[in-house]
Amino acid sequence: MINFIYQLPVGAQLLLALLVPFIGSMLIGPKLIAILRAMKAGQPIRQACGSTLAPEHQAKVGTPTMGGIMIIGLIMLTSILFLDMGNPKLQCCLLVMGVTAILGFLDDWAKITKKSTDGVSGWFKIALQAVAAVACAGYLYYLDPTIARVLIPFYGTLDLGIFFIPFAMLVIIGSSNAVNLTDGLDGLASGCMVVAAMAFLSICLTLSEVALANYLLCIAAACLGFLWFNAHPAKVFMGDTGSLSLGGALGTVAVCTHTELLLVIIGGVFVAEACSVMIQVMWFKVSRKLYGEGRRFFRMAPIHHHFEKCGWSETQVCVRFWIIAFFLAVFGLILSACCFIKF
Repeated sequence: MINFIYQLPVGAQLLLALLVPFIGSMLIGPKLIAILRAMKAGQPIRQACGSTLAPEHQAKVGTPTMGGIMIIGLIMLTSILFLDMGNPKLQCCLLVMGVTAILGFLDDWAKITKKSTDGVSGWFKIALQAVAAVACAGYLYYLDPTIARVLIPFYGTLDLGIFFIPFAMLVIIGSSNAVNLTDGLDGLASGCMVVAAMAFLSICLTLSEVALANYLLCIAAACLGFLWFNAHPAKVFMGDTGSLSLGGALGTVAVCTHTELLLVIIGGVFVAEACSVMIQVMWFKVSRKLYGEGRRFFRMAPIHHHFEKCGWSETQVCVRFWIIAFFLAVFGLILSACCFIKF
């Protein structure tokens, strides 16, 4: 059966990658939500960096989390059944996704059982992400040293050599945590992930990376199906189970396609979310030394909460961030065309 699927035209393979996760989400979603509610797997609501959350966010207390189980489960199942599991790059993507999904599940479970926003240790998260990222980067470099060539718009490529491994580790860890920070509003992270995955799908087809293209379509379809239930007002959250693993997968795809720098543009919303938290924390510490008290750079961080404080509704923030994500994805694809001319 599997050999038969590999012999199908690329379009037919893509069709399977689209339909199986999406239809699966529609069928599994209501049942999973009911199970999570019965388990009382409610989402603890954290205080955003630099301020307190609005009352409407406090109303979300008790909404089931760990919906990422459905997203990752369907992606993994579809990949095992229908994708080319002999492809080393796909293997690396699935390894990173699997490890970070387990990490996210442990974090979500700790929050649920403790009834607190404090999950597993931050250093433990980074250490486990680093192990998975280094293992994949080292494996890819061992198989093909040309993986160390990084595409630079309007320039060509830069061969990082052995330094590719720590560089890839930073990309994967950064991407994983950036998507995790974006997952703070109903539908925000899942919607932006659909856009980013489709942009990288186009890149993969350009590079004839059919296995990765199928994988990315699985991600987009699973996130679309999840968005059906995650749209405001959300019936379920993806939790760290989904956000850490989806971000790790996106970073790994960028590493596999030499497009680490383009990830900064295509995933610009994720980058902005992560940078807003770093800026907020650094400015708070610096201002405490300069002025004797900690001051905020943004009204609230991550930056989606800043715009809520500016008067935007949750739906407005999400839709406008999706628009920005789409614009950046198109911009990134245009730049990628410049890269591939000299690749």
